[in-house]
Amino acid sequence: MDAPSEEPHGRRIQSVEIAFNVIEVLQRQDHTSVTEIAEELGHSKSTVHSHLRTLEDRKLLVKEDDGYRLSLKVLDMAETVRGQIGNYDVIKSEADSLATETNEVSQFGIEEHGMVSYLYKATGEQAVETVSHVGMQQPMYSTSLGKSILTHLPDDRTDEIVESIEFSPKTSNTITSPEALYEELDRVAERGYATDDEENIEGLRCVAAPVTSDETVLGAISVSGPSSRITDERLHGELADSVQRAANIIELNTKFS
Repeated sequence: MDAPSEEPHGRRIQSVEIAFNVIEVLQRQDHTSVTEIAEELGHSKSTVHSHLRTLEDRKLLVKEDDGYRLSLKVLDMAETVRGQIGNYDVIKSEADSLATETNEVSQFGIEEHGMVSYLYKATGEQAVETVSHVGMQQPMYSTSLGKSILTHLPDDRTDEIVESIEFSPKTSNTITSPEALYEELDRVAERGYATDDEENIEGLRCVAAPVTSDETVLGAISVSGPSSRITDERLHGELADSVQRAANIIELNTKFS
């Protein structure tokens, strides 16, 4: 039996960690063999094989020839999670409309574990492809979605997240200190929207507005595009207005649904 490891937040079960590490490897590399997984994770083939067999018995994996892949049961679980977001249909509708209106990428994100988790992504006709996808997590300090959400979380939760951040420069424009982040959050609160001025990815600018219900922030909606098209005038004018309008529509539909 795998011994539990002691961590600051409590007991962690090593066998569970190994199982989820296996799942993450298969998420990145489809149809992967026992040997390949064992080498990547640094565990013996017998240990990895036992976890693969258990996950296969639970129907989370499918064995094909000499490799494994994630099963459609994982997709079913994802659909269940998405269905738990009460205003998902409204979010999807507004993000789709925003992408069509701006011809750029529109995304909706929520806070999970101190990160931005992407719930939905829509792509306009002229949009450039971005690395983000549904379910992906990104830092809050370098994204417009994250800064929008951070600004409207309870102060103690914002402080908790900021204290946990390991600031690292993703580009030359990335915020790299708590002090600079708090200053930026003050600006976000004042103007009602947040920006990402090539702070997460070089050449990509974003603007986002928070979606709130009473005193609770539900998430944020954004528009992203290449810096060649997203000028200062467009970022702080047309697009800032568009994301705030979309956020307001989601808020109203959530309130009266």
